[in-house]
Amino acid sequence: MTHILILNGPNLNLLGTRQPETYGTVTLKDIEGMCAAEAGKLGATYEFEQSNHEGTLIDLIHATKAQGIILNAGAYTHTSIAIMDAITSANKPVLELHLSNIHQRERFRHHSYISKVAFAMICGLGASGYPLAMRAMHEHLAL
Repeated sequence: MTHILILNGPNLNLLGTRQPETYGTVTLKDIEGMCAAEAGKLGATYEFEQSNHEGTLIDLIHATKAQGIILNAGAYTHTSIAIMDAITSANKPVLELHLSNIHQRERFRHHSYISKVAFAMICGLGASGYPLAMRAMHEHLAL
């Protein structure tokens, strides 16, 4: 059975109220519900975590027993060599995920350390990107 870690970075706990014009009005709890429904369809299991702390995200990457990781690293996408190194050390496939299209935003958001070690990226689809990412990871792990 496929087991996926869905890992969310800083400020994603504020979804639904934080910059709804950019991130929408769906909450992180709503997204977790979408992921639960998708896991049921796929016959998969998942862990759903969020932290505002870089070290906690790294610890979760190191400790997971999941076969693959879906990572919305938030702003750490653009700054964290440490998270990139943790992904490399974990030796598990990672799919990078963003609610907004980072390439249409501020210039500093165009660079991603996560992309350097991820097998794919989904961005700009809002909350619907999460179940899509789960399907993509499930298929990737089946290869």
